[in-house]
Amino acid sequence: MSKVLLISTGGTITMVRQNKVQGEKGNTNGEGPLVPADMETFKAFMPELFAGSIMVEIESFHPLIDSSDIGPSSWRQIAQIIYDRYDEYDGFVVLHGTDTMSYSASALSFMLENLSKPVVFTGSQLPVGVLRSDAKENLLTAIEIAAAKDEEGNAIVPEVTIYFEDQLFRANRTTKRNAEHFSAFNSYNYPPLAKAGVHITYLPHLVHYSDPSAPLILHTNFDTHVAVLKLFPGIQPAVVRALLHIRGLKGVVLETFGAGNAPTDQWLYRELKAAVERGIIIVNKTQCNTGSVEMGLYAVSLNLMKAGVLSGYDITTEALLTKMMLLLGEQPENAKEMITKDICGEMTVNE
Repeated sequence: MSKVLLISTGGTITMVRQNKVQGEKGNTNGEGPLVPADMETFKAFMPELFAGSIMVEIESFHPLIDSSDIGPSSWRQIAQIIYDRYDEYDGFVVLHGTDTMSYSASALSFMLENLSKPVVFTGSQLPVGVLRSDAKENLLTAIEIAAAKDEEGNAIVPEVTIYFEDQLFRANRTTKRNAEHFSAFNSYNYPPLAKAGVHITYLPHLVHYSDPSAPLILHTNFDTHVAVLKLFPGIQPAVVRALLHIRGLKGVVLETFGAGNAPTDQWLYRELKAAVERGIIIVNKTQCNTGSVEMGLYAVSLNLMKAGVLSGYDITTEALLTKMMLLLGEQPENAKEMITKDICGEMTVNE
């Protein structure tokens, strides 16, 4: 029997409605906000978890955390649980709120070097106790994927992924795209690794495989002295200057136009060049969901190249930020070189 560890951090999937507390005017009508439920309440809605051919065990955060409050300390906690219990289970499923799931799952993909077992993040758009909830389908399929093995007994998808609606995506290629629909995530620059219908169809030629004989290595040191600078028409020098002169700043995600283009104003070139000379790593990331940075393709990107800005190719902002934080924390002396290299399938590098 395959064994899967379900790690619950919180999120909509684990939530229930709380009646509104009586207000100053005595109004008690209507439903209250969504609040985390204890795991016994959650399990009562999901008896299927313990009725199949996969042994599921649960480890829960105490207290459960809204995904808006999740950051590096929570990423360390999730990764440490997986690392400590790696040999006990065939795969892992992480319940997580959707708002920052792409950040957390991307971070885990870089933290767990030589991963050879599935780590599947999932959640839901509606709480598990709601009649039309997408929680059950997402969770049960995620567990099946986490336990799936080929004929030789090897994990079919041994990487960090996100399963939502009916698609399995490489985690560090995802972005939350919709707060209303059940298909909350998309991977704009890389196809799904699997699609679920009556059967789950895997696409192993798209999967990133590590050396199964190599030991799992855990990386947990993050340096959060990073920022995102999003360019827009009419951006003022004072805005750019203020951000680039933040005390202790070490890395910047520069969100540019189109294929990596920026205004040709000399003041912008000077500010970026001076920042690079101060040792700040600046990486060019297109604001478009689909497509790649192609520095030098248009003349309006030449100043960025001359200033020492690096190409982020087709990486997502979520993956680039978490990758940058981990590289700056783990190997700052090599961070500038490694930031433009594909580590675990997060970017398509145009040689």
